[in-house]
Amino acid sequence: MKWPKRVSIQEVGPRDGLQNESRFIPTEHKIGWIDRLSSAGYPYIEVTSFVSPKWIPRLADASAVARSITRAPGVTYAALVPNLRGLEQAIEARIDEAAVFMSASETHNRKNINKSIDETFPVLREVASEALKAGKSVRGYVSTVFGRPYEGRVDIGRVVRVTDAMLGMGVREISLGDTIGSANPRQVQTVLEELLKRYPAERLALHFHDTRGAALANTLVSMDMGITRFDSSVGGLGGRPYAPGASGNVATEDLVYCLHAMGIETGIDFGKLLDAARFIQEQAGRTLPSRNLLAGHT
Repeated sequence: MKWPKRVSIQEVGPRDGLQNESRFIPTEHKIGWIDRLSSAGYPYIEVTSFVSPKWIPRLADASAVARSITRAPGVTYAALVPNLRGLEQAIEARIDEAAVFMSASETHNRKNINKSIDETFPVLREVASEALKAGKSVRGYVSTVFGRPYEGRVDIGRVVRVTDAMLGMGVREISLGDTIGSANPRQVQTVLEELLKRYPAERLALHFHDTRGAALANTLVSMDMGITRFDSSVGGLGGRPYAPGASGNVATEDLVYCLHAMGIETGIDFGKLLDAARFIQEQAGRTLPSRNLLAGHT
């Protein structure tokens, strides 16, 4: 297998990880957690979501969090933005990058966004255009790439259609989501073989959930095919409100431990990462699924 010398880890725990937690994490603890992450050496942290608090009450303090974190040099601070109102709030809160999102599954998109795929395109196009005018970069999430909770396998043509549309809007990178954690290494290889015929590897990132314990194996296959950018969540926090049975993202510390043991650089301080994982586990008030936390790794 062909291993890269370096991999970029993009932390999504403060957004994707917290949005479906059973308890509200106090604002000051979110800020303290993100500051810990900033000191660990990440290149990229998605700090919150500017979605209506009616839909994601756990992130109702998005503006307060984004305004109050201590920004470290060289770190991109991003937020999920669903519409122009959310973008206005994100810009006011000094976010560096706006992340837009939609699903390759029609049913999942309607449940998640309350719009069809065709109805979602103009909204995202408007958000991306205004973000770029404001000097912000834009990242795109395509969810249910490897399977959907309501309709089974997703046709690769649907993934291509959504990806083409997003890149045409000026999105710099597409994060391909295994939203329900159903992917297996052979499937990942098959999907990437098709996508890499159309898009350069540096325009793609992978976003694996670990519902069935295959996230690390899927990461290894992706790296062998030239992918070097991965989303992950400290502690394995996460889960999807409109994807029944989906568990959290692959735990950042498990991913980093594996990469470092293989001699692959990430730039992340593993000790500080574990400190951040222990901190958020205490705030969450439950045992998180991270293998390194469960092992009591020091």
